[in-house]
Amino acid sequence: MKRRLEGIILAAGESRRMGYPKPLLDIGGRTFIEHIAETMLAVVPRLVIVIGAHRERVRAAIPRDARIAIVENPDYSRGQLSSLKVGIGVIQPDSAGAIVHLGDHPMVRVETFRAIVDSYHRTGKPIVIARHDGRRGHPVIFDRAMFAELLSAPEEEGARHVVNADPSRVAYVDLNDPGINLDLDTPSDLARAGLPPPPRE
Repeated sequence: MKRRLEGIILAAGESRRMGYPKPLLDIGGRTFIEHIAETMLAVVPRLVIVIGAHRERVRAAIPRDARIAIVENPDYSRGQLSSLKVGIGVIQPDSAGAIVHLGDHPMVRVETFRAIVDSYHRTGKPIVIARHDGRRGHPVIFDRAMFAELLSAPEEEGARHVVNADPSRVAYVDLNDPGINLDLDTPSDLARAGLPPPPRE
């Protein structure tokens, strides 16, 4: 029997370099957060979305769906790992692990999520990472066996502290999906990706 994974979207960042909340940016007439949630819910039965900065605006943009749980990270300024720790805390006890994705990586294809889930079941590795063009990116799967290490990892080092601790625990899945590495941090990044600029506030 295949073990059930849940999803976590980290959408708590301040988006300072963008000058506008990144989960609310537009892709195909929808917000990043709507688009990513829909993509992940094609693969997981339950999705946890971690919000922090701009929390009321981001919360309002999240689809109303019984499969989505929204949780706030009051310490979002401490970085991405602090949000992952909050997300892990609400993964249901009977779930085998979590697919972790970022609220500013909207161009990852649903096939990429399916491919890393397949690799997780096939290899039995506790960490599975999508890779494009030799560069690892997101999404990433962490088996429940990794949760305690993630929860105790130093926040300034991030989840890479756990990923790099033992390479034998990691499976990489090489995929033809540039969205895996596509960091959208500034308005010029959006322009290069062919996406609309952030609205003026």
